[in-house]
Amino acid sequence: MGIRDLFRRPAPAPARRAPIPAQAAAQSAGAGIIIDSPEKLAAFLRGEDTAAGMAVNTHTALSIAAVYGCVRIISGAVATLPLDIKRRVDEGTRQDATDHPLSRLIRRRPNGWQKPAQFKRHMQMSLLMRGNAYALRIPRAAGGVQALVPLNPDRVRVEQLATMGLRYHYRRPDGGEVTYRQDEVLHLVGMSLDGITGVSVLKYARETIGLALATRKHGAEYFRNGTNVGSWIKHPGKLGNEGLEFLHASLDRYRSDGDRTSGTLVLEEGAEFAPLGMSMEDAAFVDTMKLSRTDIAMFFGVPPHMLGDTEKSTSWGSGIEQQARGFVAYTLEDWLITWEEAITVDLAGDADPDIYARFNRAALVRGDLRTRYATYTQALQWGVMNPDEVRALEDMNPREDGKGGIYYDPPNTAGGGDAGDSDPAPAGGGNDQ
Repeated sequence: MGIRDLFRRPAPAPARRAPIPAQAAAQSAGAGIIIDSPEKLAAFLRGEDTAAGMAVNTHTALSIAAVYGCVRIISGAVATLPLDIKRRVDEGTRQDATDHPLSRLIRRRPNGWQKPAQFKRHMQMSLLMRGNAYALRIPRAAGGVQALVPLNPDRVRVEQLATMGLRYHYRRPDGGEVTYRQDEVLHLVGMSLDGITGVSVLKYARETIGLALATRKHGAEYFRNGTNVGSWIKHPGKLGNEGLEFLHASLDRYRSDGDRTSGTLVLEEGAEFAPLGMSMEDAAFVDTMKLSRTDIAMFFGVPPHMLGDTEKSTSWGSGIEQQARGFVAYTLEDWLITWEEAITVDLAGDADPDIYARFNRAALVRGDLRTRYATYTQALQWGVMNPDEVRALEDMNPREDGKGGIYYDPPNTAGGGDAGDSDPAPAGGGNDQ
């Protein structure tokens, strides 16, 4: 063969018929995934296949306890926190805009079938699983927003126009497509690569969730088979066909009638029984489950102790309390700001520049009575809050004597008020020199 032959382009291979999908290897997947059934072919076409051979979608992912726990914890926290509509009166004054139509929409009835907590939980779940959450604004005849109708994020396609604005294309269940302007859609965006749409956790955590699904399936089959992969029987002589059939029938009766893990097997003619067992530790089954749970928690930003993993400290902090604070500061706060900015920009907009949305973060400690009241005490002592403001946070009426609006002087100051005109400071609030 000459030099020229080395640079000649080889003749194209003859065209071959595509293999039957149920028997084809998905070489185009790039991960050695084998398509050996119509179900795997459908999962491959939908982008749900994994190297572990498990299809990962919203329903299968939520069947994993770690995924369900992460979604439940984050979406539940967002759903239960009070979301207030505020009005900026001046540079230093804010007040609740309870008279604004947006306040009634957010706090009372976002649409005709969902309650406020239900709506927020639904939108937050879409945001966690798909990276985006959409709600169509139904306008009022006199202006403003009448209702917010959630849209399936899998049916929404976002287009950026030449004017840098956005356009939303929604594919209806009947196959038709509707186009909406940017000011007609409330769009919550998670972590984004292009600044327009958020990335899906299911896309980037697909292999991790697929491994968890495969591990769970393996564990179920492992225990279903009695935690033994098999056994062998040694006979000193030679068994004929009749003896083999009798032995197989005896073993089948032994295994087919419920739990036999502690039963006794009677063998004849000097036969010996020995199990071929593989322990859970040898298969690293437990470690694999823990690793999958930790990885899933990292994808969602939930500290492992909230999913039941309290074996060792993590980068969240050395104690459970520090980890809980880390969750609020580094995970929950991110989602709360996403909601606040989306409602302020997409719903209030430029028409009401002094209207904005704000979550009441003080409600995060309402389950801890001691912490809540200790915080109130400090706020009262330092003049940050007055008694009526504290009572309002506890859903209580103002003081009947009319003195609940008085702010106490800080304990390390002389105080300029007349002691006879105000109530004494709370216990421990003064310094006796």
